[in-house]
Parts: sequence; structure tokens; C-alpha cells
Amino acid sequence: MPGMVVFGRRWGIASDDLVFPGAFELFIRIIWWIGTLILYTIHKGRFDCPGGAVLNIYLVGLLVILAAIILSQCTIVYVSAQGTITNPGPRRFIPVLVCVRFLLYLPEIVWACLGAMWVSGDSKGCDLAEVGAVIGAVVASWIILFFTGVGVLVVFDPLGSQRRSAALYEPGTSDMQSSDSARSLAVRVWESRLRLLCCYLPQDDSHRAAFSGIAQLVSGFFSDTDLVGSDIAAGLSLLHQEQDKVEQCRDPDEVVPHSPSSPIREDLQTELERAAHCMQFAAAAYGWPVYVYSNPLTGVFKLSGDCCRSRSAEYDIVGGDHLGCHFTSILLSTGLQYRDFIHISFHNQIYEIPFFVALDHKKEAVLVAVRGTLSLKDVLTDLSADCENLPIEGVTGDCYAHKGITQAANYIYKKLINDGILNQAFTIAPEYRLVITGHSLGAGAATVLAILLRSAFPTLQCYAFSPPGGLLSKALADYSREFVVSVVLGKDLVPRLSIPNMEDLKRRILKMVSNCNKPKYQILLRGCWYEVFGGEPDNFPTELENRRDEPSHVTHLPFYPPGRILHITEEGSRRRSCFSPVRYRAEWSNETAFSSILISPRMLGDHMPDVVLGALQRLTQERPFSLCPSSLSNSHLNVI
Repeated sequence: MPGMVVFGRRWGIASDDLVFPGAFELFIRIIWWIGTLILYTIHKGRFDCPGGAVLNIYLVGLLVILAAIILSQCTIVYVSAQGTITNPGPRRFIPVLVCVRFLLYLPEIVWACLGAMWVSGDSKGCDLAEVGAVIGAVVASWIILFFTGVGVLVVFDPLGSQRRSAALYEPGTSDMQSSDSARSLAVRVWESRLRLLCCYLPQDDSHRAAFSGIAQLVSGFFSDTDLVGSDIAAGLSLLHQEQDKVEQCRDPDEVVPHSPSSPIREDLQTELERAAHCMQFAAAAYGWPVYVYSNPLTGVFKLSGDCCRSRSAEYDIVGGDHLGCHFTSILLSTGLQYRDFIHISFHNQIYEIPFFVALDHKKEAVLVAVRGTLSLKDVLTDLSADCENLPIEGVTGDCYAHKGITQAANYIYKKLINDGILNQAFTIAPEYRLVITGHSLGAGAATVLAILLRSAFPTLQCYAFSPPGGLLSKALADYSREFVVSVVLGKDLVPRLSIPNMEDLKRRILKMVSNCNKPKYQILLRGCWYEVFGGEPDNFPTELENRRDEPSHVTHLPFYPPGRILHITEEGSRRRSCFSPVRYRAEWSNETAFSSILISPRMLGDHMPDVVLGALQRLTQERPFSLCPSSLSNSHLNVI
């Protein structure tokens, strides 16, 4: 930080990012130089084959070129290791050194061509060891040149020239015009990236609108920083260690026997048992991929008989390809019979996600299960994070929700109502109540769907597992507490993921890297060791030291996770053995506990549906377990 400026443009790499790649190449070059020197020393004066004179020149020249490259790499690695992330002054000569190193590629290319010509023309009659060594040197040269080219493409910043020119303007009209031009270019670049990534998707109006909205969101998020990828990694490492230090110093929780926000004082154990039951359906909605992932040894064999046939002719079921695999996995996961299913759809497009409707006789419920993210189309739905109005009768205050998830919920709502799916289900079982469930994206869609259906089905219940944090406005989040229970495991990232939280994370990362007085390579080495082997958090200066928190400027509407929140955490040591049993505790929490992103190796693992299901099953099937409903105070919250 900031991005290195070389050849008149800004690159996606900083001047202190050359330590590790430079050291690796330096190691390879030194081994190469030593091998070449040994070969030349052994055969010196005895190059008596027809091409011996050319070989002698080649080896001498190669030793000189490698020595020059080694010297330049040593200088680059040493200088790149100086200074701190936000103090690039000691590294001001890195651009010059990079240019010198670039010039050394020219003689290396010439020498690689010379070696290839010698091997193909003049190597006959020469010692096989000499020929093999030259072939190895030529191949090694081209491999290094190839990966160098790949590295240049990786760190190439399409906006580099625009950012460089924009920085030259003085404040004023020209500067504003340059800034607008840079933002417009950034949006176009991100749209191009999305179209390339999703080239197999139809380029219709809905997809183009999604690409445009996502591009504006992403480009705007990164436009006001000069961070490169390694800066973010270093900041996350420092922030993780700081959060762990704060968590170790946290006072024990004060508990109360019931949910503070529960209007009917639901018993926690009862809610856990209901949640564990519904989570089976939420996980089943993913179909055969998650079933096979959860049952790696037996899943394929159990599904193989039905994967090549479809039951849609026998049963009134619609969906995508390989419905037999999906349907059989749902049957095996839920324990229901064929006749218990009213509708299954694996149709998947942007803003249109799979779901199924079944009769759950065990709980006397018409159950709607919505699938979570499993395809690139679902990712586009997730990333369409603008707000959309969702006016609900009887709810006062601003009513808005996540745009992509709201449109997905509207799609399911129209299918359920307009196609008569719910009418068919309640005709069969009129005394049953409606239960809606889902995981991740499915949890968000299930929540919005429950809000849309609440007026028609006042007794409905919704169980949302690992729901998106950036889902509902405050008014709708409060309204949903009456009928929605959200279940969050550990430090799961998704329930904490919202645009304001991401802005807050960016601000914290900037403060962390600004306050730290250690070189980046030391931060990354220490961070890798800490993540893998544990130990005590490092005593690097943190964002809480030496500086006061600056007031954050809210540029996006606040979003909140839905309903009453049931938080499940691991008991015992933060870093347990891989073979030690996991013990969980459950407590009622609230949305303020998820107003900040927590960095942890488990932030993605805790989101997986099989992990959430396993935690709920352990809590409900094993005794004793810890039930710790939290108090209204915020002393228990993992918030920095």
C-alpha cells in the first residue's frame, strides 16, 4: 500500500510484495547457478565435441546472466522488506530495481534461444550430461519466463493508468471529472469481468441488469482505497489476533432462562429440537451434491440407481435435469415417502431458486424448504445487494430488504399462490400449519417469503439457518421476531455479512495496517503460523492503541438478520484437537451481536449446512448440553 507504480501505471501489487516471490526465485536461481558452475568446472577445457566452442560460450554467458539476476533479486528482496505497509519511503527505489530486473529478461531470452539452437543443431557427439544440462537450463528459463508472464497478468490493474492520471489532477472541476471517469471505467471493467465469468449464462436483460448493479456495488466499495490483496490479508491477520485478544479478556456471560425477545417465552430446548428437525429439510433442499458431500462413502451408491431416471411421469414433480438424483437424496435425508411431496422444483436462474413443498406428518406441518447458494446464478442473486421496498401492511417504519433475495422470494411466492401449490397442500391436510425453512440464501428467501405469507397464514413459522446479515430493515427485522427463528453457528461469516459491516471491516483493516509498525512479510509469516499452529496473539500495535476511533460515515442503509437469533458456539478451548469431541452451547442473542465481522478459520466452515445440522443434532441428542440464554446486556457480544 499504495500500489506500486512502474512503467507509468499503477499495478495490483505493492512494493513490499516482492519478498516472498523474490526469495523463491532467488533460491531457484542460486541452485541453478551452482549447478551450472559445477558443470562448467568439471568440463572446462574438455568441450571437444563439434559444438564445444558454442557450449563454452553458452555456459560462461549463462553464469554471468544468472549472477546478474541473483544480484538484482537479492537487492529487490532486501529493499522490499524495508519499511511498513503505509510507509513505502524506504522502498522508493523498487520501481527502478524492477525495471533493471525486467531488462535482464532480454539477455535471458536470447541465451535460452541460443541454448535451444545448440541442442537442436550442434549437440551431436557431445557428452549426454552436457546436453541434458543445457536442455534443463533452456526449459527452466522458459518455465520462469512463462510464470513471470502469468504473474504480470495477475497483478495487472486495468484501472492503473486511470488512477495514475487521476492522481495528477489538483482539486477542482478537472479532478471531479477525472474521478467520475475513473468510476465509470471501474464499473465497465467489473461488468466485463462478470460477463467473462458468466459467459455461459444467457445475456438477457435481467442478467445485464444484475451485472450492472453488482459492478457498481463492487467498484464503489474499492474505489476509495489503495489497498492491494496482500494488504487486506495482512490486515485480516492482525484483526483476527486483536479480536482473539479481546475475546480472551471478555467477562463471563450473564444468563437468563428465556429468550429476551421472545413474546411467548419459548423454551430453548424445544426450539432447538424444532430447529434440528427443520434443518434436515433445509439441508435436503440442496439435492444430491450436499448429500454426497455429507455421505462420501455411501452417498454415491445409494443414489446411483435413480440418477438416470426421472419420476416426473409418475409423480407431479417439476424441476431440472437429474431430478431422480435430487429426489432420492431428499427422500433419504428427510425420511419422507414419495406421496408426502406436493411439489419439487430444481429450476434455477438468477432470482429464481429451487424449493420443494412436502407434508411433514411428524410435526403436522406443510413444509416449504428453499435451497441455498449452489450455483453461479445463486451467487449473482446473493450479490444483488441493493435495497428493494417491501411494504407490509401493519408494519411502521422503513420497509426494505435485500433486492436479489426479495426477488427470489417473490418468484417462490407466485409459484405457491398462483399455481395453487399451497392450496393443494392444505386441501390434503387442512389442519396442518405452514412452516418455511432454508439455509443461507434459502434462509433469506424463506424469511421474506414468510413475511409475504404472514397475512394469509397467521400461524406460520419460519426457521432460517445461517441467514444473510444484510437482509431486512430494522422495522421488518423487528416484525419478523414474531414468527422467525434464525440459527447461527459460531463465527459464521454470512449472518454478519452486509454492506455496512463490510465498510466497517474495510475501515478496521485500514486502521490496522496504518498502526502496525512491522514489515508486511513479518505480519504474514506470523499470521500463517498463528492460523496453523495457534499460540498467543501477537503484540503488534492494534487499532485500539494510540488512536481514537473516528466516526464512521454511513453511506448505505442498515440491514439486519431476521427474527429471534439462536446462537450456537463451541465450548472449551478455542483451538481443540482434531480428534477431541465437540461440545456446543446455545444462547439467545440479538442483531447487535452480528454488527461486526469476526475473522476466524471457522468463518466459512461454520456456514456449511452439514456442520450446522451436526451441531443441532449434538445439542438435541446428547446429554448433558449447555443451554445459556443471554441477557439483554451486550456484555456477551463478540464485538470490537
